[in-house]
Amino acid sequence: MKQSISLLVVLVAMLTFSQCSVNRQLAEAKVLGDCKYSVASADSIFLSGIDVRQFKKLDDINPLKYPQLAAGVFAKSVPLSARLNLDIYNPTNRKAGINQLEYKILLADQELFNGFLNQRIEVPAGGGTTRVPVRLRANAFQLLTDEKTRDAFANFIQSLSGGNNAQPSKLTIKIKPTLALGGKKVNYPGFITIDQEMTSKLLLGK
Repeated sequence: MKQSISLLVVLVAMLTFSQCSVNRQLAEAKVLGDCKYSVASADSIFLSGIDVRQFKKLDDINPLKYPQLAAGVFAKSVPLSARLNLDIYNPTNRKAGINQLEYKILLADQELFNGFLNQRIEVPAGGGTTRVPVRLRANAFQLLTDEKTRDAFANFIQSLSGGNNAQPSKLTIKIKPTLALGGKKVNYPGFITIDQEMTSKLLLGK
């Protein structure tokens, strides 16, 4: 009888702890929606293995000048990689936190990157800031060859390289916290959207 009572106490304690854990995850994820987001810097940006800082003017983004870029266009595979350092600022009096983020990054309403960030992210309450590095990889073939996105993508590369007369390019960053509850993934309702101007200053972290 004593063993049965002890087992019941343990089960009740486990269920209570589990419920508290679920409530805590939900509360911390909700606070992320009240946080402020910005891209602090960008680095390691390569197009077909070429540092984008080499593309100072529109004519530089020319497959005839770069054999690896020409080969990529021919094969319809133009690797684009980058790292964005995302700052999350928490103005509330509650801690924000999540274990996984889904992200989408768009240029001229066309998706550049998408993926999941699988790491614990916590942002302290009361004005705390956390920097989250996000590594990105994509195939830029369509962006380079589609007339709807070609000019916007060329301007994006130029603005990052500090090219003459380059206009700032706007990226739209969408993130969605994902919760792990009872072995199932539950998505935050809707995406948190950040519009960010991209310029060469971001490569210097200024």
